[in-house]
Order: sequence, then structure tokens, then C-alpha cells
Amino acid sequence: MVSRSYSNLVELASGEAPSFGLMNRRIPRIMTVAGLISDVVVVDDDQVESVSSDFSSSSVHRDRIIIVANQLPIKAQKNQDGNRNCWSFCWDENSLLQLKDGLGDDDIEVIYVGCLKEDVNPNEQDEVSQILLENFKCVPVFLPPDMFTRYYHGFCKQQLWPLFHYMLPLSPELGGRFNRSLWQAYVSVNKIFADRIMEVINPEDDYVWIHDYHLMVLPTFLRKRFNRVKLGFFLHSPFPSSEIYKTLPIREELLRALLNSDLIGFHTFDYARHFLSCCSRMLGLTYESKRGYIGLEYYGRTVNIKILPVGIHMGQIQSVLRLRETEEKVCELIRQFSDQGRTMLLGVDDMDIFKGISLKLLAMEQLLIQHPEYQGKVVLVQIANPARGRGKDVKEMQDETKATVKRINETFGKPGYDPVILIEEALKFYERVAYYVVAECCLVTAVRDGMNLIPYEYIVGRQGNETLDKVLGIGSFPKKKSMLVVSEFIGCSPSLSGAIRVNPWNVDAVADAMDSALGMADSEKQLRHEKHYRYVSTHDVGYWARSFLQDLERACSDHVRRRWWGIGFGLSFKVVALDPNFRKLSMDHIVSAYKRTTSRAILLDYDGTLMPQVSIDKSPTGKSIESLNSLCRDKNNVVFLVSARSRKTLSEWFSPCENMGIAAEHGYFLRMKRDDEWETCVPATDCSWKQIAEPVMKLYTETTDGSTIEDKETALVWWYEDADPDFGSCQAKELLDHLESVLANEPVTVKSGQNYVEVKPQGVSKGLVAKRLLSSMQEKGKSPDFVLCIGDDRSDEDMFEVITSSMHGPIAPKAEVFACTVCRKPSKAKYYLDDTAEIVRLIQGLACVSDKKVLC
Repeated sequence: MVSRSYSNLVELASGEAPSFGLMNRRIPRIMTVAGLISDVVVVDDDQVESVSSDFSSSSVHRDRIIIVANQLPIKAQKNQDGNRNCWSFCWDENSLLQLKDGLGDDDIEVIYVGCLKEDVNPNEQDEVSQILLENFKCVPVFLPPDMFTRYYHGFCKQQLWPLFHYMLPLSPELGGRFNRSLWQAYVSVNKIFADRIMEVINPEDDYVWIHDYHLMVLPTFLRKRFNRVKLGFFLHSPFPSSEIYKTLPIREELLRALLNSDLIGFHTFDYARHFLSCCSRMLGLTYESKRGYIGLEYYGRTVNIKILPVGIHMGQIQSVLRLRETEEKVCELIRQFSDQGRTMLLGVDDMDIFKGISLKLLAMEQLLIQHPEYQGKVVLVQIANPARGRGKDVKEMQDETKATVKRINETFGKPGYDPVILIEEALKFYERVAYYVVAECCLVTAVRDGMNLIPYEYIVGRQGNETLDKVLGIGSFPKKKSMLVVSEFIGCSPSLSGAIRVNPWNVDAVADAMDSALGMADSEKQLRHEKHYRYVSTHDVGYWARSFLQDLERACSDHVRRRWWGIGFGLSFKVVALDPNFRKLSMDHIVSAYKRTTSRAILLDYDGTLMPQVSIDKSPTGKSIESLNSLCRDKNNVVFLVSARSRKTLSEWFSPCENMGIAAEHGYFLRMKRDDEWETCVPATDCSWKQIAEPVMKLYTETTDGSTIEDKETALVWWYEDADPDFGSCQAKELLDHLESVLANEPVTVKSGQNYVEVKPQGVSKGLVAKRLLSSMQEKGKSPDFVLCIGDDRSDEDMFEVITSSMHGPIAPKAEVFACTVCRKPSKAKYYLDDTAEIVRLIQGLACVSDKKVLC
């Protein structure tokens, strides 16, 4: 059965909703899902409560994590037993995501959701599901072979994977051109994953942790079903720069899907920075760092960003080092290399175009040319794991690698000596570990790689143990040593400060690095090894998992107390999470209060409230002037426009509004009516500070294309709304620091806002205008019993704060108070309206009530 929510998301991608007989098969449920959230545009919080309350209340509470990845950390083997298949399963020791041992907490239950590497006949899928769930807490996802090919080998490996590794599809031969049918398969598979998760999740308690680019739209499916789901995502591949990423036709869909997570993790700051830049440039989102945490504000929610490189399974490698098979393999390699007076250099890579195997071989060739003394003494063992992807590029790379190895061996080899040994078959893990133990240096020259844990494994292998020390002929108190030559373009590079970092494209530099590694003094090798081992042993996969889950718990800590709404269709679906007391302003409610009150104070911001920020022509429309005049003609109303604009501009624009009060420049100047003299809210200030601030702003204007300076009577504003968003934001932070430094002894305040940095006199705020207006009405014996205050940015929060604190002062008891912000976002206001169009309709509605009263 295909759910209603499925059709919306897949129809967006494909134009039609394919049906799958697969969906009728169910695994035994751990929790029973009573129903799904309706597919309406706005999902009210009450509906969410009704879903969660239907779950069994008799279940014993236990912290539980659902780990979701493309593949389960399971090895499956099919054997024939008479006329039927007999399946055997075991944990895959090579899988990074086998985290139960790493978490080390018996109170945490871990459930895995993912595909098996082996195809399972549809008739056997129920039985296999039962075995995996009972014995391994694994929930297998079964995909039709054709769909899996289009999803994994098609969209994931031909389109996402090359693009995320900086390969642009400039021609059909270079990477995969965007294919809509492959995108449909990708969305459909993510939906199937969501359905499987639905069968085991307790959405109020469980944490869901999704891994890697194969499942980037899964957060939207889960968030759509359960608005409060506790959801983390970790990307194990690079995230490309915005210039590369923006070439993807479904770029916004993927970004918005990821932003439905509570926590998004990356291996390095570079990857996180690229993601944040894409969110800024394509979605207009801003981020900030608070107390060490980076957060993105997205529809009232803070999406947290975590930067932490993954580690390795220390215990697993140490246990393999203790195996008898490992010891025997080490002895064999010693006889093959050390006993022959040869030093082993080691490369371990997947056979794909980004691992730089051919560049490494060219560097080895260059080393032997430049240093003939290494001929016959140095051997490069290149272990080439089977390619995960398919395609013409993989075949070409395999052919090039073999040809290069053959050329080097023919040129520099001699009887009994090949300078390069290429191992193409998949080695057992203990065999690979044995190579780590014997190799004097490990070379990782990938041109682009998300993390690459081979250097970490090598370091632990070189640490060895007492038994292997005896095999290697090391003394009783050995000082271990190792050397690493690593590419600058891999995720583990920043954490390996003792490695020789190279640009893999510079073959000469890689050859020089190999020479340095071979000729380095043992004492320095030992120091570098100690530093690396200390880091790797304390930052293992358990540390990585615990740190991520700790931050996920922190990011989700306020889920229960907040109200949630789902808005939008398809992959544009998102949730809004707000304080329980923060709700949309109802027209019926405010009109009813407006009609029964007799002393009203109305304070309105202008830019972003009555006029959209994106408007080119910022002057008020005739309808807006007419509505404001209608409000002003009502003798029960005191209407005030509170703006950051200059009094000259506001006087010109609102000259038809005879009875409307205006506060200009954040309230520094104000007048109660058009014909009144302008007053000041604070004592007159000396603006000589402008002589200091203006040259600084001009400097930043000259160096920031698209920025301008606005010179007001009492303030200076540096605008950068037309500048490059990343550069403008960076320059704004620098300008803020610069101005605060040079104006430290001046009576001014430096503040930043949406696309601006402003310097204004101290003590000036819109809150002063609100306080003065309310006090004035009280002194005249007309304490307001109706207060409406609407604004959109940080400067308006001062008005909201004054109004809230005045409910037991100048405002009449039991007064109707409406502090309203524009859009759903964290605010001191109790109400919101979605946009300026709704604000204008509200003002027009109140004006219509006043007009009818005047006519009567």
C-alpha cells in the first residue's frame, strides 16, 4: 500500500507515483503505528499528539537509536539446503557503522536499517527479516534489482558521488548527466526506507541517525510522518563548494531535505563551510556560532552543525593483531621483504578515479628515476580493493593502472625484484593488517576523499603488540615508529599533523615526500607516530558516535515543550517549531477585540512589515495610505509609525497622514501629528563620531562590491544586501569589530542586522517610543485597553519587550495586547503573521471596521 504522503513527494520528482508490491510485506513490529499525519498544507500540533498517544504505553522505556544506512553492517551467505536456500549471517567487521560495541552502554539499544549486499528472493524476505531482527536487531530493506541499480549505480554513483567529489558533467563522458528517471528511483528508495523505519520507530523516544548521501531526502519523509522525530544526519563524503553544488538541478530539494534534520555532521570544517555557503546563497539562510555550536535558523528551528572526523574500531584492529593468522602473514611478509633487504611502502585504496592510484605510481616511478639508490631496495605494494561503482571510467583506470605498473616493473625490475606489486583481489582483513605492521610508510594520495581511515588503521597496525614485536625483532621496550604521506584533499589530513601532506597532482612533490619519509631519522618517526597514535586511540569510532549522539540529544532537548506545524508539499515540506505561547494572529480574534475597546495604541514598523524587504520601490502605496488614514480618523486610536528611516523620507512619504505619529531613526526623532514639531526621545547628541566611522565604512564599501552607506542625521548604516552573501557577511563581521574598536570611547552603539551594520546614539531604541506613547496615553487618562504592535526585525523586539512589561503599568488591566512579528521565528512577540501581505490585509480589515463606525 502506498501512503498519501508518498504520492506528494514522489510526484514532485517524477510526475507519477509508482506502486510497489513490496510495500505489502511487513516485518514484525516493535511498535504499532496507529496512523500517519494528514497531508494537508498545515498540520496542527493536536494531530501530532494524537499520533504519538496511540502507541503502546506499556513498553518499557529504554534509550534507543535507529541507525540508517544504505547497507546493513551484516555479511550474508546463501547455501543450498536441499531444494531451499539456507541463509547464514554475521556482523561485518569492516563496517564503520557497527556501533553497539563502540557506544559501550548496555542501556542503549541499537537498531540498524539498511540493505543487504546479497539479493534475497521475495519468498524468503519475511523469514530473513525475522532472523535479522531477532538475532541482530537489523531491519533489512529489500529493493527490486532494477530499482536498486537505478538508485545506487545510477543516481548515487553516477551523479551525486562524482559531483560531491568535484567532477562536473561537462560532457556525457565526464560523470553522469542529470537523469530524471534516476532521481525518481532515488526518491522512491528513500521513501521505502522511511516505510521500514515506520515499522520499528517509537517517534517520541527514539533517535534516528541517517548516514551518507544515499539517503539525503529521507529526513523529509520522516519529518513529514512525525514532526517531533529526533533526527541526525552524517555525511561521509565531501560536500562541494557552492559553485560546484549549484549545478545540480535538484539542489534546493536536497538542501531542504537535510535541513529537516536536527543535527547535520561533517568530517571537516571545509565540508561544513561549503554546506553553510550553499544554504546562504540558495536559500537565503543565515547561521551563527554560539558557545562553540554552529546553528542555522530555519523556520523557527535551529538546525545544528557538527564537525567531527570519524574514527576507527580500535578494539577490532587490536583483536585482529592478536590472531595467529596475522602473525603468520607478518612472518611471510618479513621473509618476502625485510629479509631480502627491501623496504615496503604501502598503498591501500579502492579502485576508483578519485583515489589517485595512478598519480602514486607515477611518483614511485619518479622516485626511482631521481634516486637510483632505491632501485632494488624499495617496493611499493599497492592493494587495490574492488571498485564499488561501475562504468567506463573505472575500466579505463584499471587498464591505466596495470599499464603503469607493467612499465615501471619492466624499466626498474630485475630477477626476483619488482618495484611495484599490485594486489587486485579483495584481501581478508587480517592480511591487510599484516601489511600495515610491516610497511615502513603508508601513502594515501587521493585527489578527493570524504575521510579515508586507512592512515588510522596503519597507525594502529604499526603500534602492534608484544607478540608482533618479537616477530619483528624489536626489543623489550620498543619505541614504535611510522610514516605517513597523505593528500591535502582527504578528510583525515587535518587531524594528522605529523604526516607529510602533499598535493597528489604534483608528482615531483609526492616523490620528494616519499624520499623524506624513507630518509627521516628514527627518532623523528617515533615522535610522529606517538602523536598520531595518541589521537587515533582517543578519537575512535566510539568517541565519534558518543559525541554525535550527545549533541543530537542536546539539539532535540526542547522538542517536547514546543509546538510543531508541518507546512508545504512534496520535498518542500518543512516543520515550524515554536514556543507553546507563540501562535498565529487570528483576524476574527483581533477584530472582535478591536470592536469592544475604546482606547487603542497601534505601533507599526515599516520596512519588512508594511513594505516587503525585497521591494525596489519602498514608498507606500495609495491603499496603505488610505488604510492608515482610516485608522487615524477613529478618535479611539493613536497610530504611530516607528521606523529606522530618516525623518525627511518619512515626512515626504506620509505627508497625507495628518493625524499619524511618526518616529524616525529608531525613535530618536518623533512627532505626534503631521503639523507638530519634531522632538527627540533622548538628549541631543554630538555626531562628531561620524568623522571616525565614515572613513572606516568607506574603506569597506570600496572593497565590497554591492555595498553602500546611508548617512542619516544621527546614524550611519552600511548596507550589503546587493553584495556577495558570503563575502558581505564576512566583511560585516570585520566592520562590526573595526567600528566597535575605533568607537569604543564614543556615546554610540554598533549593531548588525539583516544585511546591514549600523552605528547610532546610545540609548536610542524603538522601545523608548513605545514607552513614551503608552505613558502619554496614561497621563491623559486614556490608558490603552487595546495595543497592537507589529514589527519584523531585531530592533522591533525592544517594542515587544516594553509592551509585555507594561501590562501591569501604563496599559489598562485586562487590556487586549497583540505583539506580532512577521514570519514564524523566535521572538518576544506572542503572535505572528506569515508575511507583509497578511499584515496589510490586517490593517485594511481594522480600517474597514473604523470606517463603518465613522459612517454610523
